Amino acid sequence: MDGISADLNAPHSMGTTIIGVTYDGGVVLGADSRTSTGMYVANRASDKITQLTDNVYVCRSGSAADSQVVSDYVRYYLHQHTIQLGQPATVKVAANLVRLLAYNNKNMLQTGLIVGGWDKYEGGKIYGIPLGGTILEQPFTIGGSGSSYLYGFFDQVWKEGMTQEEAENLVVKAVSLAIARDGASGGVVRTVTINKDGVTRKFYPGDTLPLWHEELEAKNSLLDILSAPSPDPMIS
Repeated sequence: MDGISADLNAPHSMGTTIIGVTYDGGVVLGADSRTSTGMYVANRASDKITQLTDNVYVCRSGSAADSQVVSDYVRYYLHQHTIQLGQPATVKVAANLVRLLAYNNKNMLQTGLIVGGWDKYEGGKIYGIPLGGTILEQPFTIGGSGSSYLYGFFDQVWKEGMTQEEAENLVVKAVSLAIARDGASGGVVRTVTINKDGVTRKFYPGDTLPLWHEELEAKNSLLDILSAPSPDPMIS
């Protein structure tokens, strides 16, 4: 029993892949859907892109509990802010609220966040708030364990002034690449596109994602065997 208790109380590795990209007119946020606790997949279809206001969303990585409570607090404060001012909060205000909570509680939180959105003053903006509470405004940012495999990829393919379609394709391609290489990332890909026209959510099932490197399509899998017709009975 002591050995089991020690295993349960040991630190768990938490993995994910989150991405935020700006394009000419708005932003695209993307994430995988695997929530892991060490080697155990706790949730294979979680939604890591959380709404803060009508025009601002946040991508969550690290501890699911920590990132969820930060998102809940920020959503509450932004709601009060909107009521007091009579207009939606800007992306910068939302990102700085996230930064304030992350920095003031940096010794207790294990979460990295990407805040993205669109407002009438500055257009589409992306802010990265990594572990510790720093805030960085960037044209694109990546986070989570899968980001280790994406820095060189983004250095090669990133360009200014992308169209919405190019940005969405880039995000899906990048997340699928991280899923292929990172054991802690997986499941489906979700994207959120935010611009002056509103918010568009998209869902990409795992079997529609591009294959990479030495990945092979499943053949003679258990699902294929179960769906196959029963063999003819043997007649002696």
